[in-house]
Amino acid sequence: MKKVCVIFRHSPIGNTSSREGLDFAMLSASFEQEVSVVFTDEAVLHLLPEQQPELVGSKDYLATFKALSLYDIDTVLVCQESAKQFGLKESEFNFEAEMASVKQIQLLIQQANEVVVY
Repeated sequence: MKKVCVIFRHSPIGNTSSREGLDFAMLSASFEQEVSVVFTDEAVLHLLPEQQPELVGSKDYLATFKALSLYDIDTVLVCQESAKQFGLKESEFNFEAEMASVKQIQLLIQQANEVVVY
């Protein structure tokens, strides 16, 4: 089984790359790939609860992240340093994800057969 790591780096508002990354992750998982997801940099903002992207003219795809487990995507990591930079705590996350150190994320990336960054 191929291991795919999808890394999100961009804010949930203002571009479509995150939506494309989410689609790619779920599609890959549906083809029996072992998919892991990492949120780093501004992408940690995806985890904020009660967002209303439609107020700024964006489509609301953020709730779809809650469906990752339905696609057997069980490894969802959030960079501790990025979360700290934006003042986020694990208890505030909108969907299930685990804080991870840079070293843990590096290890996950090294174990992947393919790494895709959105």
